[in-house]
Amino acid sequence: MTADTAVVVENVEKWFGLNPALANISLSVPRGEFVVLLGRNGAGKSTLLRVMARLVRPNRGRVRICGVEIDQDPERGRERIGLVAHQTFLYPGLTARENLRLHARLHGLEGAAQRVAAALSEAGLNLSADRPVRGFSRGMQQRLAIARATLHEPELVLLDEPFTGLDLEAAELLSERLRQWAAAGRTIVMATHNLEQGLQGVSRWILLDRGRIVTEWTGDSAAVRGRYRRFLQASPLGSGSLRN
Repeated sequence: MTADTAVVVENVEKWFGLNPALANISLSVPRGEFVVLLGRNGAGKSTLLRVMARLVRPNRGRVRICGVEIDQDPERGRERIGLVAHQTFLYPGLTARENLRLHARLHGLEGAAQRVAAALSEAGLNLSADRPVRGFSRGMQQRLAIARATLHEPELVLLDEPFTGLDLEAAELLSERLRQWAAAGRTIVMATHNLEQGLQGVSRWILLDRGRIVTEWTGDSAAVRGRYRRFLQASPLGSGSLRN
């Protein structure tokens, strides 16, 4: 692995009971790349992201994040990651400001008050900053989760179906954030079913099926949509023509 590599996944396997969620996955993501994971429900996309974030430990294999072996040094690994998942992992009894302050304290951030204020403003949550999160809409919670995930300026952002359930305003805000992160050279790995939003700047598309990487594509989202549609209409394991 070189200093220019943000993610290295080596021969990772993950089983849930007798069901293989990941089957000998190997993947390398250079720093500054925007990678999208595609595949049907159950293909292994979420499990792969959760393994990268060390929310799930693999049965076999290794994961390195920005040079850190996360199984050996999980705290240093987590410092380099910002995660936006299906669940927001927010504390519903705390206000938006308190959630961000807690995150800043856990990461030992300097100038926390200023960082929190700026994050709330960027998320469009100034007027709701001191309200308990339990009263927030799904879109507001997701905006806050995104603000928290990037408050510590992580080198790698992992997103798991981030557009699911978002209202138009929240979806547009997330698309703009993705554009900004990609333009700034931040490494992004995102699992999505939505090939209409937030895809500017994607450099590589990785297709998974039944816990395996089937193929990889480059090109714009319009071209990839056609290839992905053909895959969904084909046999479960895809076909060689998908590489074209």
